[in-house]
This record gives sequence, structure tokens and C-alpha cells, in this order.
Amino acid sequence: MAGTTGRRLAELIAEYEVPGAALAYLHDGEVHEFAAGVLNRATGVEVTPDSLFQIGSVTKVWTATMLMQLAERGGPGPDTPVLEVLPEFRVADPGVTRSVTIRHLLTHTSGIDGDLFLDTGRGDDCVSRYVEACADLAQNHPLGVTQSYCNSGYVIAGRILERLDGKRWDDVLRERIVEPLGLTHTWTLPEDVLRFRSATGHLDGEPTPIWGLMRSVGPAGLICARPADVVAFARAHLDGGLLDDPRALWEPQVDIPNPYTLGRHWGIGWILDEWDGHRVISHGGNTIGQHAMLWIVPGTGTIACVTANGGHSAAFARALVTELFAELDGLTVPPALGPPETPVAVDADRYAGRYERVGTRLTFAGRDGGLRLRLENTGPLAALKPPQEADLVPVDETTFVGRLPGDPAWTSVVFYELPDGSPYVHLGARATPRTG
Repeated sequence: MAGTTGRRLAELIAEYEVPGAALAYLHDGEVHEFAAGVLNRATGVEVTPDSLFQIGSVTKVWTATMLMQLAERGGPGPDTPVLEVLPEFRVADPGVTRSVTIRHLLTHTSGIDGDLFLDTGRGDDCVSRYVEACADLAQNHPLGVTQSYCNSGYVIAGRILERLDGKRWDDVLRERIVEPLGLTHTWTLPEDVLRFRSATGHLDGEPTPIWGLMRSVGPAGLICARPADVVAFARAHLDGGLLDDPRALWEPQVDIPNPYTLGRHWGIGWILDEWDGHRVISHGGNTIGQHAMLWIVPGTGTIACVTANGGHSAAFARALVTELFAELDGLTVPPALGPPETPVAVDADRYAGRYERVGTRLTFAGRDGGLRLRLENTGPLAALKPPQEADLVPVDETTFVGRLPGDPAWTSVVFYELPDGSPYVHLGARATPRTG
């Protein structure tokens, strides 16, 4: 595919209205790099393979890797309570404060409300101040009973690194991963990123009014990098360049209640899935108008990273990876779950109601045998995106799919109950309790 990849990349960004994208992949021991489009539609600066994009939550795997490095060297292990390392740590539930472990943080099973996007300033104490603010965070679900994506948990994990190494998270990252791997195009702070070609996110086709996330959420999603550097990081997980036993991070830790969005299981940091009987290790990231995806197929040794700065970027990335892995490894990437060929009759009205967590409100109403979803952001980022609505059709008794406005990709929604019978919905990798 190397001969046609550049052309297909340009064709796909046009099809999915993506301003610009970059791709790097490792196959048969060789790294290939491609780029297409522009970094910013307002300036017209072209994307090059060494352009830096925000990789968002792919950062979480880097944070998890550094904690596991410390564990291999005799430091606190995954089952160490957070309170043992951070005596000042508090959340609203005293029992969770006492019992939550590093493993809970790294596997998104803590139940701590995870979307606290709080700007605590640009100072070197921004992560510690963020963790102080977590004292008011309630539980999204009881400790350890299900999986719900938790940005807050990874900021807490980053603070553990700061405490153990006695340095800022940014500096720990450079000393433990960036410099040992010789990554020249991986940075966290905008004043460093601006020394390179760097992407601006786009919403509704226009450059975003805010370039990036606040520094306080760094350990959860602040790395900017070129795709080749991300591939080099992933390659070190295959080759053992960062950890004595990187495969320990690939062991399933929890089932993902909605397996149709990202994968079937969460490991330590990584998302775990299977294509054509091959294990797939991945992670994605979204920031303000930017998107990144990283995939590893250990059985073939192929790694790919794609970055994009707007448009229908998730659908674009899926289309690209589907073609790429079919050509490189003969693998069929499972298509996104869509409506069944034959309509399914279910009692959809039983799921009608309000489901809410910090930063998000989901309202479902019965409609023509399916459901009508209204999705509202209620946190600090709410002003960047108005409420969205979509009609959902049933796939089975608990699973529904629909398309959000202007999005060509199908979104899956799974309703389920916790062991105690509490009703929840799983959407966008997050568990949200029914509140009304």
C-alpha cells in the first residue's frame, strides 16, 4: 500500500471533510510516513509527516507505562492504594478515598466522576491543585464494579508520578520515555510545540477558538507528537524497550459494557480487541477539534498511528485503518455496528429517562419503537458544542445505534444494570447512571 497511501490519505480526508492528517506505520521493520491537507484552514500551512498533532488520550498509555516502570523497579504496584502515595488525596466518598488503587485508576474502574476539566493555571503545581479539587468528586459508579472512562483518574495517576519522582509530570515524561527513545517531536507545552509545525483543531470546519486543553489535565491528554514518534513509543512496547514485561499491560482487566465503540476489554492503559483472531492493542484520543488513533497488532508486528485535526475524524480514521490493515496484514477490521437488516422489536420505553454524570446529561425518550437521544455537555467545555439529538434504533434488547447530526458514523448505546440492579447506560466509553 506504500505506493498508494499518500493518494488514499488525500482522498479520504476530502471524503470525510478533514482539514489535514498525518500517518505513520511500522511494517516488516520499516517505518512509513505520509501527510495530506493543511494544519490550519485559516493559514493554509500544509501538513508534513513531522507536524505535531495533539494525541489526546493516547497520552494515558504513556502515563500508565511510567507507573508500571516504577512498579517493575520496586515502587508502588498496581494494587497499592492511592492514599499510601498521596496522603492528601480525597474524593467525596470516604470509602473510595481509602480503597481506590492505582489499578483502578489505570483501568477506568474507580467510579470517580471522570470529566472534571478544571483549569488550575499554568504553574508547576497545576496537577497537584487539580488533585486537591477532586475532593468534591462524587462516584459515577461504585468502586470496581464496571468500566467508565475517567480522565480525572489519570490526572491523579500523573500526580503519583510527580510525588514518586519529585518532578513535574512533563519532566518525568521526558526523562522516562521521550529522551530514552530519542523522540525529537514529542512535547507537552505550547511554547515547545510552537517551535515545530503544529496542527490547530477545527470544529464545524473552522479553527477552534481554543487551541488546546488546560495544563492541569496533562497526564490524561496533553502530549503533542508526530505519528512516527507515537509509533516509536508503541514499538518499544513490542520490543521491550520501556518495560521488562510490556505484555502485562495487555492482560484484560475489565469488560467494556459497550464493546462496539473501542474494544472488548481494558487492560492497564491499553484498549484490547480482536480482528480476525488477532489480538489488537490500541488507544485513541480526542481534544478540541483533534483526533488520534494508535493500533498495534502484536502477531504481525504492525503498528499504525493516524492524527487528524477536524471533520469526521473518527470515521476517517476507521476507513483508513480498514484499508491499511487489509493491505498490510490481510486483516478485516470489524465494521462499526449499524442497524440490523431486519427491524428488532423491543420495549424501548423502559430506558426512557435522564442519565447524568459530571459534564454530561443524556435524555432518552421513546420514539417509534426506538429512542430519541438528547446529549448535552454541562461542564466547562459546554460552550464549544451545542446539544445534539439523534434517533436510535434497537439492535437487540439492550443495544441501540444512531447517528449524531452531521456524523456519518454510527454511535452505539448499551443499557445495562450493575450487580445491585442500578440502571446505567454506556455511551462513548462512559457509564452514566439513571437519575430521573
